[in-house]
Amino acid sequence: MLAGTQESYWIESTAPTAYPRLAGDLDTDVVVIGGGIAGLCTAWELTQAGHRVALLEADRIATGVTGYTTAKLSVLHTLVYDRIRSSFDQVSARQYARSQQAAVDRVAEVAGRLGVDCELERLPAYTWAESEDTLEQVRAEADAAAAAGLPATFVTETGLPFPVAGAIRVDGQAQFHPRKYLLALADDLTRAGGRVFERTRATGLDEGETCTVTTEAGHTVTARHVVIATHYPVFDRALLFTRLEPRRELVVAAAIPAEQDPRGTFITPDHHTRSVRTAPYRAGERLLIVTGEHFTPGSGDAAEHWQRLADWTRERFPDARIVYRWATQDNSTTDRIPFIGRFHPGADNVYVATGFGGWGMSSGVLSGQLLAALIGGDAPEWAGLYDPRRLGLLREAGSMLKLQAGVAGHFVGDRVRSSHVDTIDDIAPGSGAVVRIRGQQCAAYRDAAGEVHARSARCTHLGCIVSFNEAETAWECPCHGSRFDVDGAVLQGPAISPLPPFE
Repeated sequence: MLAGTQESYWIESTAPTAYPRLAGDLDTDVVVIGGGIAGLCTAWELTQAGHRVALLEADRIATGVTGYTTAKLSVLHTLVYDRIRSSFDQVSARQYARSQQAAVDRVAEVAGRLGVDCELERLPAYTWAESEDTLEQVRAEADAAAAAGLPATFVTETGLPFPVAGAIRVDGQAQFHPRKYLLALADDLTRAGGRVFERTRATGLDEGETCTVTTEAGHTVTARHVVIATHYPVFDRALLFTRLEPRRELVVAAAIPAEQDPRGTFITPDHHTRSVRTAPYRAGERLLIVTGEHFTPGSGDAAEHWQRLADWTRERFPDARIVYRWATQDNSTTDRIPFIGRFHPGADNVYVATGFGGWGMSSGVLSGQLLAALIGGDAPEWAGLYDPRRLGLLREAGSMLKLQAGVAGHFVGDRVRSSHVDTIDDIAPGSGAVVRIRGQQCAAYRDAAGEVHARSARCTHLGCIVSFNEAETAWECPCHGSRFDVDGAVLQGPAISPLPPFE
């Protein structure tokens, strides 16, 4: 039995929102699609700049990927600066460092201005090594981060309760409660005239001098500019799905005595990634939040990965009492730099923010700053670094070929691969499987009462075959990361349509 309540602490510790659905057609200056950190920060920044803004969220704001984050605000993104220096250049590494640090500082500035109690704590960030191979990478990263202008130092001591071989330290970073911050932004932007619509899924987009967004209910929003901030873009015309790799990652959160707080944010690429931070919790306690065990959606045993993460947490923090566990999902670009800017080469008025590679807090805030500047006609110096229209064949070719080979393997192989069950009768209560019926693949789930929920097994994005994640009770597409509940409803895109019933 896995320990902890299966829910995000950030969501459990804040009140639910109740913004209205879009109930009719609307005209505005900018429509932002997506109510996570990138969408909310963009909408807020644009409202501050005097634009009329409408934000459309398919579910509730700050409950998707943003609601299940680790919520570190850091410019130290594991081992990024040495890679940027090598695959781009030194100027690009400096631009990345300046833009990400500006995003960290922006949260502190805005939280202070609005008087938001979002549990913001300024702390050092560390990337640590335990193995000799990783130690050399960490040394190189410390040098590259310092060359990029960060106050980075190589150290051998940290606040962690176990020895490390070495670590990079960068001061002036932060951790916070993301929903407390973002719900305050939503309140402020609506007071300033912005509009937020929940349970309003965007399903169509017509581009032009004036753009039109169509919703699932058939209503339209016309706007001069459109921002797609749906985590994974829900419109395919830019073909970004060929350059985005989805990744699922697990989280456990444990209560520890306050005096055992390591006082920092930490990450290591060792042990299949381990990320550590804390948050205020109950009297005399801190909430230790540990992340890791990443895998492609639809291809990992989440229960097994959660158990490994829990075991590691208890081994390294013996007094830890696991109280929550949850999962999150992110996408990495093929060159590991986010896509923030104009959606495709022909786009004049449509923008996108995606591919944050596990660092959505700083990159989401950065998206708001950068997109508001682009729409206002004042691009910062680092706009070109994040431009989605860039394509470095030498940098991206290997990653793109590997990514597309994996997609092709699932697209073809999953159609002929045998299931672990032969018939629906073989599916136990609380389990799901893909079963071939009359030559067609059926995604069948049997609930605790014995009732079978049968849907088409073809993902409504591009037709890959879904697989069942038993630990999270969801159907997942291994090609591009779309997720559906047992009745076919979309949990995460890029799919925008539910899995149809299997007759």
